[in-house]
Amino acid sequence: MVPAGPRTPATHDHLFQSSDPKQNAFSSSRTTSDYKDENLEPVTTERRLTASMLWRRYPSWALPALLSLCLVLLTWPATASTSASAANDVHLAARADPPRKDDGFTDVVQWDNYTIFLHGQRLFLHSGEFHTFRLPVPDLWLDIFQKLVAAGLNAVSIYIHMGVTNPAPGVLDFNDWRGLQPIYDAAKLAGILVVLRPGPYINAETTAGGIAHWATSEVAGTLRTNATDWTAAYEPYVDGIIKGTLPNQVTSGGPVIAVQVDNEYSQSPITRAEYFAQLENQYRDGGLLVPLTYNDPGQGRNFINGTGAVDIYGLDSYPQSFDCSNPTHWKPVVTNYHQYHATNNPSQPWYMPEFQGGAFDPWGGPGYDACELLTGPDFEDVFYKHNWASNVKLISYYMVYGGTSWGGLPFPGVYTSYDYGSAIRETRALTAKFDELKRQGLFLRSSPQFRKTDWIGDSTTGIPGANVSNNQAFITLLKNPDSGTNFFIARQNDSTSTSSIAFNITVPTSKGTFTLPRTTSGIALDGRQSKLIITDYTFGARGSVLYTTASIFFAGTIGKRDVLFLYGDADQSHEATLTFSGNGARARSQSVQFTASRDVRGTTTVTVLPGVKGLVTLWDSDEQLVLFADSVTAATFWAPPIAQKSSGTVAGFESFWQFGTNTTALVGGPYLVRNASLTNGGRTLALHGDLNASVPLTVIAPPSVTGVTWNGQHVEPLSRTAASDHGGQGGFLTGHLNERAVAKGVSIPKLSGWKFADSLPEVQPGFDDSKWITADHTKTNISRKPLFGDGRVLFGCDYGFCENNVLWRGHFTGTGAEKSANLTINGGSSFAASVWINDKFISTVYNGADQINALFTFPDGSVKVGEDNVVTVLQDHMGNDEDSNEKSARGIPGFALNSGNFTTWKVQGKVGGYINYPDKVRGVLNEGGLFGERQGWHLPGFDLSSANFTSRELSSGLPSGGAGVGFFVTTFDLNIPKGTDTLLSFVFDGGEGKSGQAYRALLFVNGWKFGKRVANVGPQASFPVPEGILDYRGKNTVAVALWALDNTAVSPSLEIVVDAVLDGGVGPIATNNPGWSKRPSV
Repeated sequence: MVPAGPRTPATHDHLFQSSDPKQNAFSSSRTTSDYKDENLEPVTTERRLTASMLWRRYPSWALPALLSLCLVLLTWPATASTSASAANDVHLAARADPPRKDDGFTDVVQWDNYTIFLHGQRLFLHSGEFHTFRLPVPDLWLDIFQKLVAAGLNAVSIYIHMGVTNPAPGVLDFNDWRGLQPIYDAAKLAGILVVLRPGPYINAETTAGGIAHWATSEVAGTLRTNATDWTAAYEPYVDGIIKGTLPNQVTSGGPVIAVQVDNEYSQSPITRAEYFAQLENQYRDGGLLVPLTYNDPGQGRNFINGTGAVDIYGLDSYPQSFDCSNPTHWKPVVTNYHQYHATNNPSQPWYMPEFQGGAFDPWGGPGYDACELLTGPDFEDVFYKHNWASNVKLISYYMVYGGTSWGGLPFPGVYTSYDYGSAIRETRALTAKFDELKRQGLFLRSSPQFRKTDWIGDSTTGIPGANVSNNQAFITLLKNPDSGTNFFIARQNDSTSTSSIAFNITVPTSKGTFTLPRTTSGIALDGRQSKLIITDYTFGARGSVLYTTASIFFAGTIGKRDVLFLYGDADQSHEATLTFSGNGARARSQSVQFTASRDVRGTTTVTVLPGVKGLVTLWDSDEQLVLFADSVTAATFWAPPIAQKSSGTVAGFESFWQFGTNTTALVGGPYLVRNASLTNGGRTLALHGDLNASVPLTVIAPPSVTGVTWNGQHVEPLSRTAASDHGGQGGFLTGHLNERAVAKGVSIPKLSGWKFADSLPEVQPGFDDSKWITADHTKTNISRKPLFGDGRVLFGCDYGFCENNVLWRGHFTGTGAEKSANLTINGGSSFAASVWINDKFISTVYNGADQINALFTFPDGSVKVGEDNVVTVLQDHMGNDEDSNEKSARGIPGFALNSGNFTTWKVQGKVGGYINYPDKVRGVLNEGGLFGERQGWHLPGFDLSSANFTSRELSSGLPSGGAGVGFFVTTFDLNIPKGTDTLLSFVFDGGEGKSGQAYRALLFVNGWKFGKRVANVGPQASFPVPEGILDYRGKNTVAVALWALDNTAVSPSLEIVVDAVLDGGVGPIATNNPGWSKRPSV
């Protein structure tokens, strides 16, 4: 949810006292993977390394490096250094990188045991999962990509769903929201890399795990093996993936950096391994050049070596599991990640293609707010940094944006919302989780030293040269072997603890050993908190930090100044020792103390005492700017990449941080900064983004910048902090961003004027089902076989009806002896099925199981002797299972009359089945077999008068007051101001998740099935619907298919609710909502 109030704007302490610190007397060198902020050329400065560091790891390449080292030492000049700071150092050659590997098809992407390389630069792949098929509005994909980049991420992981793009045998549909090119174009525009995960099996809590439904029926062989008919089924789909991806690889200036092979499987039996090998060969034969990767379901050791092995192995981990019903109960961190990697694939970088970013919620669950709490900012703080401590250097968080499992997308275990409790909620609103993700993301983006680290030890194994005063603190040390930068990652030994502790830590630095902190009693560590204590850290062109217990939010160069932005919790103390350079001023505040270091000449120790809130300028000079803010204020700042082409810019990557530009500015205050550019000859900083309130604006930009625009409008008045005000160098532009009045005046109409028509004529006398398909198969490829009956197979997918509501009509000639029907109905967990004999309702079954057997007793007098009688079954198809039961037996696995036999079974699902369904835009999973759907009543432009609709409010329910199905339709106009991102939801029953009313409802918005409401199960009552599905400046059609489950009257309500109005937005959003056209009558 968007917070009710504005995001806390930065406040700035402008009180300074003059200071003239000594010039830098120590400096930490850059790594080989570092870069200059202005021209992107790799820095090749001299490294210094203490000899003892070389003996802490023993890789296979160490001997050549040591021989080189000996030669350097033997020939080192006696006068190599005469400075006081360097006199006692042992100077060594830069440690050689391990040999790089590639996939044999391109060297644009390479890797060693630390990281991957892209165009010769080390890359910490920092990614989030987003499924474009769960946001079927291509113009909004850029919105998500921009938010990921704004959080400091450099990659997005994307599943492609075979089931929606390959709806029928040999049919490929990469049009509209199923397209690949719109993904790649938006990613390039945003400046984000893509890890493509096209399956064919993806899981993702989606029906059949993403495998096309038709394949679950038509393929006789075992899916996901080397079975020839399965191979023939998926190969055209994979060919389509290859064709759309080839020109969009990083080798051609595109965003695709890797492609994952299938997902979450095992390497045995050999038929599975050979299936992987076939997929890999198909990719390579088709011309794919980038590395192929794999996501192991836990620590399974699959596809590292042997048949089907991939280029780069990874695993997924969900350590908090999915019990959102107990959101404050934590499970401990997994402690063997590092050892698992070191044992199984030490020559590859440590990759987690999926790490828990939230949790899915089942039918009847507590809802996604609880899942957000379960995996909240504290979870991210502890568990994500624990991954860092395991030396993970490629990671993707599942999910960062979950979206909506609309239509028939979900598997039976989840409902329509796939919010996932993510950092970006289903409405696309940002959360406190997003803030923590950004604090981590900008640190990783700012810290090239962190891209190459050796795991040195932890509190269990021991850390050479380090000592911790409190055994309740657990410390892991990572060390950059080139720069000597130490990263001590601290958490509580009991990672689930909610108690606070404090500790001191003795650490080695380039200037000796120190016990930290030096000016306060201890380093505070709250329950469920993690921190980095960093030594010998460099920033910008010349800046250096001896150590810091404060966290680093941003480090780099802005203009010609080195900038360091530290942060920490307001109720804790923080300490850093660094060298202030240049002529400037430092803060004058009782809450900030400065101590000249006696043991390290030229450095100053800064102590930030508890109570500091807002932004404080610690040091401001012509060369350097050092800032501190509390954690909340830090999260109100953004550092958008500013495209500036230079000699180091990689062609095609102009919008990408690190590969296209390293120019940025710090912008504080707005809800979101989407992008930034320099215009007017570099004098104007053009910002685009969103506001959720009027806020103060703080900009730290290159000195050439004298003006700022926000969404195309000049920010006036705009003040530059003058040096005369405080003795500093200025560099701050301050102003005010005013939320426009149009963003405050959005009005939404009430839903009224409903029209109603009965949508279950199938139970009325004389209904003609002659055009329905006769269900007479006696064989099936579905995994479960019929349980009882006369040998006929009644599985919907065998007749083309593989999703959503399906109707069955079993005919028999009455003799008077028929008293009941014994039926086993399978619809997937939490399904329901209602049964009638002729026009008499018998009962509805639902109990949470995926399959229910029941005896349906015919009411007295309901059987017509000597005539045709019909048992009608309306079932809800909740999707196919995942894993080994993708071939799910949805339908009627068992049927029998107590006397006599059914003569004919008829079946009907959506019009045309998966071969000839008419709505090609919304796709194969959008519709089901309800009569109103088959007639197209849910589509814009349908003439209601042609179907005898009458006026009836939705809240009045069905006219009969009993079981049945009715269609309610109304229209409404929206006139939402341009330049806003207005987040809307359709809310049933006042938001009560489990209202107790026995009904199910399908919500159609402009023809799109964007909600399944199950009022007696819950928990979902609110259904977000984005612009693009809704026409924000035009007429909209909403339809509700109401299924009353028993003979109790129901009275649902439905309203549109404004979740938030953001002043800004991603830009124009196109609608693609085809209207009604004549359909076959069935």
